[in-house]
Amino acid sequence: MNNLRCDTQRLWDAHAAMAVFGATAKGGVGRLALTDDDKNARDLFVNRAQAAGCDIRIDGVGNIFARRAGTLPGAAPVMTGSHLDTQPLGGRFDGIFGVLAGLEIVNALNDAGVRHEKPIDIVCWTDEEGARFGDGCLGSSAFIGGRTVAETLALTDADGASVGSELQRIGYAGPDPVGGYPVDSFFEIHIEQGPVLENAGIRIGAVVGAQAGAVHEITVTGEEGHAGTLPMTLRRDAMHGAAEMIHKVVDVAFDIEPHPVITVGHVRVRPNSRNTIPGQVVFTIDSRHPVSATLKAVGSRMIAICGGIAAARGLGLSVHQKGHRDAVAFHPDCIQAVRDAATALGIPHMDIFSGAGHDAIYLARICPSDMIFVPCEGGISHNESENARPEDLAAGTDVLMHALLARAGRV
Repeated sequence: MNNLRCDTQRLWDAHAAMAVFGATAKGGVGRLALTDDDKNARDLFVNRAQAAGCDIRIDGVGNIFARRAGTLPGAAPVMTGSHLDTQPLGGRFDGIFGVLAGLEIVNALNDAGVRHEKPIDIVCWTDEEGARFGDGCLGSSAFIGGRTVAETLALTDADGASVGSELQRIGYAGPDPVGGYPVDSFFEIHIEQGPVLENAGIRIGAVVGAQAGAVHEITVTGEEGHAGTLPMTLRRDAMHGAAEMIHKVVDVAFDIEPHPVITVGHVRVRPNSRNTIPGQVVFTIDSRHPVSATLKAVGSRMIAICGGIAAARGLGLSVHQKGHRDAVAFHPDCIQAVRDAATALGIPHMDIFSGAGHDAIYLARICPSDMIFVPCEGGISHNESENARPEDLAAGTDVLMHALLARAGRV
């Protein structure tokens, strides 16, 4: 059984074929959800999955399921997969690796004539990144009932195009119900998107859980004025106040052990003119920590800091929490299946925590779930220079294959 391995070159070539859709000038990928590039990637996946003997189902929010049949009729599926969409200037491996690893596993099992009791589904979840429609993990959240289908389809992008209309446009508004049926388990393989595995010289991360996360939108309101005529002492400069807030809320991370991660990555300025004092600034704070209670305390402290600065400067302040996710512990049986597979294959592994959000975090609410991480070069992700080694991708795919078979019941 331990001789069952994937085809490293075939897996690498599959990544190259997908990277064409949305290719950027610096070797990355910008494939936003439900664009023509996403449609082309979906079409290629469906065609290759059908060629490998899979049955295809598409649900009402565009999630794609490619099933390799099992020998037990009606058995709940063992699922694996990830997403096809990327950040606007993303890389060639984030998300897509989890989809292509599943497809390679089906091909490897076909080559070896291996059967299993429970069906194995490869899933392409719709819009994990959230780069186009304003919120991430749309498909997996709808699948587990975290957001209704109607709410999902009504979400719009910056140009007013809705998820529903774009699914219709690209031909992936599927007829199948969204979720509502038993799932045996879910495994998602992903590049780490951080430097821990690479720095440790370890090829496989058995992901034990994921950090809690929160997003706050801060609106600072001052008063517009002429940049050349209004004295500094009389100004209610929203940008100046927001800049002080940003500096001080990020510094909160260094006062707590272990450090949370705090990021201000989106800022809007009104009227955004070089010679007008800004009257309003809206910025977001993304904060994450492995302990939910600690993250809550961090959020309270950051809001208090912003409130104090606004009061001292005579600025208006409103705070809106746009998202929150408690820390997630993955299922012990699935974690052990990953460890056991790596041990049996002689591949060094370690337990690791996920700092990023993933579809598996949502699936963990309805079925036993886990993730597998492999190293990425320099820990770089969400970047055109994102890179991974073919041998690491193959090793991770081998571990995933044996973990899936452990759950699916090799015949």
